[in-house]
Amino acid sequence: MKARRTSLAIGLIVALVGAGGVAVSGQGEGTRFNAHPSTQEASRLITLDMLKKWEKELSNWGRWGKEDQRGLLNLITPEKTKKALALVKDAKTVTLQINPIKKTGSDTGGFGENVHRMARVDPKTGAILGALDIIQLSIHDGLSSHLDALCHYQGPIGRKPGEPAVSYNGFPFTLTAAGCIESAADRMGPGYITRGILVDMPLLKNVKWLEPSTPIYVEDLEAWERFAGVKIGAGDALIIRTGRWAKRAAEGPWPYGQAGAGLHASVLPWLKSRDISLLGGDAVNDVQPSGVAGINRPIHQLTQVNMGLPISDDIWTEDAAQEAQRLKRWEFMLTLHIYQIQGGTASPFNGLATF
Repeated sequence: MKARRTSLAIGLIVALVGAGGVAVSGQGEGTRFNAHPSTQEASRLITLDMLKKWEKELSNWGRWGKEDQRGLLNLITPEKTKKALALVKDAKTVTLQINPIKKTGSDTGGFGENVHRMARVDPKTGAILGALDIIQLSIHDGLSSHLDALCHYQGPIGRKPGEPAVSYNGFPFTLTAAGCIESAADRMGPGYITRGILVDMPLLKNVKWLEPSTPIYVEDLEAWERFAGVKIGAGDALIIRTGRWAKRAAEGPWPYGQAGAGLHASVLPWLKSRDISLLGGDAVNDVQPSGVAGINRPIHQLTQVNMGLPISDDIWTEDAAQEAQRLKRWEFMLTLHIYQIQGGTASPFNGLATF
């Protein structure tokens, strides 16, 4: 719960700074990251009042009944899964997961330790006493591919003092020492097989990676559809590559959580209209800073609380991008298992892409 409280505190600090920039603590202390200028253009500017309006207009509350805690994952039907199976042509499988064990940098370690050690060691000699080990993951870590549970964020936006906090479908947002009471990871189903679509923005724009704080707009997503010959639709898993991992490999880590490429808030109605079941990316999905005064992660906020759209952060996209470009085919069968962490605010994301 300490990590959770830290996450909420950081989110509050960032939200208060708003579109003017973010003061980063720790590594990069004193650095100020400004929102991309295009986010402030009159035709693109999103305000807090617009987001408050969208809370109702884009809501999926009650769509699958008042007890539903799976949200848009409900659209991954048996028929959708059967169609996804038919996408397998070459039977080449690549991972969409990275984990933070033994990795260091300004983009990891913020929410707790990531440890792998042997469980039984002689305290005097250091000898290993058995093939047993322990793994500890800070699931929301910046180098840990993870699937946010629908209780990871709370609403409504601009909640007044005394007004109850809620999670998806209107459930009370209640945290205990055991985690979320409702909308937790173990309420989202055991796992899914669906069509995955990789949106490779650096490939589309003919660059190695998108520079930090580059926003992705609806026209970019639709340009990708034309480039790749795909139509993003109901029940799909939409995976967006910004090139974060390529930039990290070439230039080293940076606090991408405060200055990363990602979706602009104006994409939210488009996401609602397309009815995708999972949104994932190699960063935090929201462009950082968001460019929306008063809230730094509006994509996270409205997808999870109002739309019931699960988000996966920090997905490993490099192998899938290489394979997709080789085959000139950016759709694949995505296999996802949801680790049943009771009350969990997230599950490790161990997705596989099979072409």
